Amino acid sequence: MVDRRGTPLAFCLTGANTHDSMVFEALVDAIPSIRQRRGPPRKRPAKLHADKGYDFPKCRRALTRRRIKVRIARRGIESPERLGRHRWVVERTLSWLSAFRRLRVRYERRLDIHEALVRLGCALITWGAVQRFC
Repeated sequence: MVDRRGTPLAFCLTGANTHDSMVFEALVDAIPSIRQRRGPPRKRPAKLHADKGYDFPKCRRALTRRRIKVRIARRGIESPERLGRHRWVVERTLSWLSAFRRLRVRYERRLDIHEALVRLGCALITWGAVQRFC
């Protein structure tokens, strides 16, 4: 899961044959608190954009329960052209992660080592985003 600039917020590693909607709720819960200038930190984003692969009642209910505006493209109703406005940010972040050689092809058999490498890749992408703002 990334923010609107492509900075990674949370990730979840699953098997190759596991559909993304199965871990959707866990991924939304893994988002850290959002710091604000005033008031208590927000726990959740205001809205969430997702592609047609997440168009299931279970995913929509999970967002509604957390008071997040649902922006999920509907299967068979919405055209794929409109989806590209927000989807390219996620694809760009995935290409940034695949720039790290050890993450392009999974060489590690152990899950904990692969998870640590993904965390390191996300940290380097976040560090680059912070340097761009300074």
